[in-house]
Amino acid sequence: MRAESAEQKDGDTSPVDDRPFIKATSEAKNQYGRFNLAIIGNTGVGKSSLVNAVFGREHAKVGKGLPVTRGVNYYHDDSLGVWDFEGFEIGSSRSPAETLRGHLQTVSERSKDEQIAVVWYCVLHNADRLTDPDVAMIRELNAAGLPVIVVLTKVDWRKNPVTGTYKAPSDTETFRQWLENPVDSDGGPVDLPIEHIALTSTRSKNGKGTGRGLSELVEATLALAPEDTKDSFRIAQRLNLPWKREMARRIIATATASSAAAAAVPIPVADAATLAPIQMTMMGRIATIYELELKVMLSASALAQLAAQMSGQALARSFIKLIPVAGSAVNATVASAITGATGEAWMRLCEKVHTGRIDISHVADVINDFIPTRRSVMREMFSQKTSRK
Repeated sequence: MRAESAEQKDGDTSPVDDRPFIKATSEAKNQYGRFNLAIIGNTGVGKSSLVNAVFGREHAKVGKGLPVTRGVNYYHDDSLGVWDFEGFEIGSSRSPAETLRGHLQTVSERSKDEQIAVVWYCVLHNADRLTDPDVAMIRELNAAGLPVIVVLTKVDWRKNPVTGTYKAPSDTETFRQWLENPVDSDGGPVDLPIEHIALTSTRSKNGKGTGRGLSELVEATLALAPEDTKDSFRIAQRLNLPWKREMARRIIATATASSAAAAAVPIPVADAATLAPIQMTMMGRIATIYELELKVMLSASALAQLAAQMSGQALARSFIKLIPVAGSAVNATVASAITGATGEAWMRLCEKVHTGRIDISHVADVINDFIPTRRSVMREMFSQKTSRK
């Protein structure tokens, strides 16, 4: 659909087409795909709290979720899928490892976008060591080619009153040391194919805060994820904002280069809105990185208003006044700077919505606070000039 015309700040009216935004959002979702995490652990180990702390949603409320087979549930939305393997029954005719093998076979028969990337094997931090069934199941996961992170949960961190540093209890550290060099009761080595050990808590001892050890878990998960799932993980997780900014700035750089190419032959200011499709595509892709849904975030009319204000025409007209020698045209330098400043402003807005500092229902009310200024465009021009040296 074509959005309504929206009035520019300088009084001009220009029809703004929201289709580049919508198309870019759809294409970006398809490109980035979904990160699928398998999480294994008994009831009470804190799986749901862990997923909520890292991804900002409870695993049982990720989105669509139906039992796949007894003991296995798959929950997913656009960017995240969670395979939840429930605790294994004691006394069953099949061993936990055999049961897990059957579950993994079920997963392997699902579509490509549902395949497991990394496994979090969750154990309470105060266990002395893994049980034989635990070891057997981890071997099954390894045989299936899945990287396993053993996550020790609900760690009761102790703060050193002098240094201010945190340390896990001695019994937890002893458990970690055993995991690093596992031995059986006779002192013989145990084959335990794990890739990483993460000590975590999702909240402080008094039930407040965001816990500890989660950043290490996130970094280890990214390192172990298959290459083609790394960006989907960067999008799904909510703890490391610099990863999202890095992705967004790659998109901004591409858009600024496209804007410069479009204005290689200077564009009359009256036609500067021709940059809008480039900028709208950029904004749509950035919105995907921050998991902001177009139809939820803005109505079509609000989007049209935003696009008209940020598409470059009004800003170009205002900016040209500062550069008399530029005449009445937007050259490549100005076009790329306007697009770069627009991208940075849009990224900041998306990040504030993503982190909850701006309520999604109030986005239209604060748009004007994020429209690029002449100062931000000049700063972008200087930054681009410096980076070319």
